Amino acid sequence: MSVPGSTDVDRSDPARRAWVDRAVAVVEADAHRSADTHLLSYPLPPEWGIDLYLKDESTHPTGSLKHRLARSLFLYGLCSGQISEGTTVVEASSGSTAISEAYFARMLGLPFVAVMPASTSEEKVALIEFHGGRCHFVADPPEIYEEARRLAAECGGHFLDQFTFAERATDWRGNNNIAESIFEQMALERSPVPEWVVVGAGTGGTSATIGRFIRYRRFPTRLAVVDPENSAFLPGYTSGDRDCTTGISSRIEGIGRPRVEPSFVPTIVDRMIGVPDAASLAAMRHLAEATGRRAGGSTGTNLWGAFALVAEMLRAGVQGSVVTLLCDGGERYAHTYYSDEWVAGQGLDLAPAAATLRRFTETGEWAPPG
Repeated sequence: MSVPGSTDVDRSDPARRAWVDRAVAVVEADAHRSADTHLLSYPLPPEWGIDLYLKDESTHPTGSLKHRLARSLFLYGLCSGQISEGTTVVEASSGSTAISEAYFARMLGLPFVAVMPASTSEEKVALIEFHGGRCHFVADPPEIYEEARRLAAECGGHFLDQFTFAERATDWRGNNNIAESIFEQMALERSPVPEWVVVGAGTGGTSATIGRFIRYRRFPTRLAVVDPENSAFLPGYTSGDRDCTTGISSRIEGIGRPRVEPSFVPTIVDRMIGVPDAASLAAMRHLAEATGRRAGGSTGTNLWGAFALVAEMLRAGVQGSVVTLLCDGGERYAHTYYSDEWVAGQGLDLAPAAATLRRFTETGEWAPPG
């Protein structure tokens, strides 16, 4: 019964709520039936007393680390009342996030549009379309954010906005997030608490989740974030300027950004390491030679930073472990990072970085190209 003079606005819709309930259950079921990703050991000389591990995120159903983020963003949107039956879902993405989001959108029967730079690899575009998504290209990479916002408003849809919501959509305290998984899988290793965890910035969600979890569980582990050329995270971290921009698109898809993204939380990062693009690609190819696993460029960036930290530990006589991420598979980059013609066309010479990697794995000496 309404109180006289009051205003009673009831927006409840049982049918809408029932659809959301079913959608959440479908997404949760997908997580439940997907086994956790593996923690792989990289073959360092045993006499060093240092162990290096790669969390292989390429084994997710959509083949990359971004599968976790896409699941979290969909759950966040569903439980916040922003996604319901028939909602067109829009994202600004350079590729891997959009692939994973297209997967979840199709699972829920929702239209999906990915706004991305025209330079995105053909392999990633094909995977988005394979999962039922539509690609909308822009010539100027920094324009993807506003274009995605405009498209979502135009069709009455929902802009997932990974670069704003990545750090809050994931439960950083646990609930089978990537940080909890890493530390549980490390439990029986000879150095179960890593000296360092090394990740790229990207949206900022992974570094925020891991950094917060480390502090919440009171581990002494330090978090290092690696950043490729032309990315704004390292200069922004160094200067303290959250508005730092480069105006240039990074060649390393998935982690390099032309601006400091809203989801990046610099206060939980212990150290940032800049990595030249040639070093990222040389390390990516080195991983394939050393382990038989082909990964993408962001994994190469991670590995270069991890090797630098292992070399520091070795020089200081510190034993222990380092963990980094294998972000996605190399099949997405057959025509770019694994193509000698493409690399040459970019003006990159991988030989000096490759020599650094050979010297490191043979002697432990770290002498990156000047």
